[in-house]
Amino acid sequence: MAALDFEKPITELEGKIAELRNMTSSKDFSIAEEINRLESKAEKLKVSTYNKLTPAQKILVARHSERPHFLDYVKGMITDFTPLAGDRQFGEDNALVGGLGRFQGQSVVVMGQEKGHDTETRIHHNFGMAKPEGYRKAIRLMEMASQFQLPVLSFIDTAGAYPGVEAEARGQAEAIAQSIDSCLRLRTPMISVVIGEGGSGGAIAIATADRVYMMEHSIYSVISPEGCASILWRSAQQAEEAATALKLTAQDLKNLKLIDAIIPEPLGGAHRDPSEAISSVATQIEKGLSELSPWDSERLIKRRQQKYLAMGRV
Repeated sequence: MAALDFEKPITELEGKIAELRNMTSSKDFSIAEEINRLESKAEKLKVSTYNKLTPAQKILVARHSERPHFLDYVKGMITDFTPLAGDRQFGEDNALVGGLGRFQGQSVVVMGQEKGHDTETRIHHNFGMAKPEGYRKAIRLMEMASQFQLPVLSFIDTAGAYPGVEAEARGQAEAIAQSIDSCLRLRTPMISVVIGEGGSGGAIAIATADRVYMMEHSIYSVISPEGCASILWRSAQQAEEAATALKLTAQDLKNLKLIDAIIPEPLGGAHRDPSEAISSVATQIEKGLSELSPWDSERLIKRRQQKYLAMGRV
């Protein structure tokens, strides 16, 4: 597993533990007591390290290459998933994946940004940065959800919408605005979870939901710290300072009442135990759906719109 800079003391201890375990399997003496001591020390070190992560360190955890991505969550909690392709206007966007499936036996519409795990899949999914056709596909899926009275689950993990010239030429800003509007007009419950990185309008486009949850070490901001630093200080080297100023951690956003709940991650981050992380997300989604069901469409829409109109008002 790739270790982050601040995790090196932990990985060094875990390496020593692994060496001692190999010795016990090949030598005729017991060092179980030493292994237990080191395991206890490693556990305490993980707790102390992850309880005081800085915003800049949380960004590293949120972007960890082995963190579970959207398709991992689909595989872990959605049965009978059937992906639907195309926006019926231009073409297919592989950064934003969506379709129909069942969550704990209930039919749902599911969508989210997929970053990919290796070079090939990252290029295929455009690193999770959707183009206009991706957001128009999301609109199509939400219209289908309204028509067939299906709840919508969306998973956020993107640095932002794709900023290329061709995306702008095809109406990137308009597509994002229309997607946000579709979220607000959706006639069924919508639950969004920031599972990694929630960047700018590319995230908000599918996260204007009745319930917005964030993983414990995920981030959610109007701009990336690097982008913010390059604008304010003309240098990306100030990204750490920008990360603190942006208030982008789940804890910051919960205090600002911009999200509804924080989903705990396994000790050391979701990348250390993906199955436990996925299970925690499923539990929170189940709770959210039960709070929103049964629903009255008109009341649901009105309450959702009032929720976002109230944000930022004193």
